[in-house]
Amino acid sequence: MTISAPLGRAGGLRSRGLLWVTLLCFVVGGAVALWWNFRPKATADPNGSQAMWVMPEVRNISTDVTATGTVKLKTGAEVRVGSQLSGIVRRLNVTVGSRVTKGEVIAEIDSRPLMAKIDQANTQLAQANVSLAKAQTDYTRAQKLFDAGLIPAQQFDDARAGLGAAEAAVTAASSSVTAARVDLAYVEIHAPISGTVASIATQQGETVAASFATPTFMTIIQQEALEVVALVDEADIGNVRRGERVAFTTETYPDHEFTGTVTRIAPVATILSGVVNYEVAVSIDGDIAMLKPDMTANVNIRTAEHRALLVPAKSIHRDSGQSFVYVQSATGGSLKRTVSVASRVAEQTEIVRGLAPNEKVQLKTGEATP
Repeated sequence: MTISAPLGRAGGLRSRGLLWVTLLCFVVGGAVALWWNFRPKATADPNGSQAMWVMPEVRNISTDVTATGTVKLKTGAEVRVGSQLSGIVRRLNVTVGSRVTKGEVIAEIDSRPLMAKIDQANTQLAQANVSLAKAQTDYTRAQKLFDAGLIPAQQFDDARAGLGAAEAAVTAASSSVTAARVDLAYVEIHAPISGTVASIATQQGETVAASFATPTFMTIIQQEALEVVALVDEADIGNVRRGERVAFTTETYPDHEFTGTVTRIAPVATILSGVVNYEVAVSIDGDIAMLKPDMTANVNIRTAEHRALLVPAKSIHRDSGQSFVYVQSATGGSLKRTVSVASRVAEQTEIVRGLAPNEKVQLKTGEATP
């Protein structure tokens, strides 16, 4: 009994020691694992093995003049249609928004008063012809009697004058018939151009009076006779020339790009709120059916174009006021190269000097190899 107690205590001490050693190993192992997972990573391989390399792009880029414009009708594309005659509108064949073709009958004036005029003119012409026949007979008889010396010269002259008056009366009556028939042709009002009816100023059954001025029935516009008129600032107008290409979008179709050509430049400025602008007219190449007058247009006039060497903008770095890139060396590493940059085009930057088209550019910043 005196020996077993010390042996038991010694065994318990050894067990607790092993337990602490085991716990200490777990703690150290966990700390090592955490350190391994969250240790700082190297930003770049000195030889650039982890870098992404791209080749510069060579392509044409343009210099544009931007302006705001409006879609407008060309001169002569809007026609006001009126009535040559006074009368009641018997038929009105169109409404606002109707599409019409050139020569189509769009309205008709009541023709009954004109038909009555024609009948009256024909009656007067018939009477004039009867009078002319009688005058011709009287003249023939008077001439025979005058040649025989049976009537005086005065009576013969009267017969000849009567014949001339009868002939003039026939001519006047014929003119009246012709005029009445011409007026009858104006009963039907035809569309002078093909287009869309923009407005109507009268209605069926109304009476129009054309005694002093031709009343306007309606307005027809040629939808395809459109152009863009842009206001270009005086600082940019010197670079704009006729024939230059134009691209524009509208507020209605912001994702659709229309194209055109500069056709004319106004010689006189338009001053708005103290700002001097010049009107530049642009013809539209296609897709005119999508456009309507008075739409707002955002215009880009291409005034110049040149070949450019472009690299991704994120490959350009700056230090101490200078721009530089990392290019791939012959051994695959990265070399720091000072470059001169120009304009930025979307996500790319133009390199003017310091880089060749066949040199690869590093997208990630690496350490320059000595």
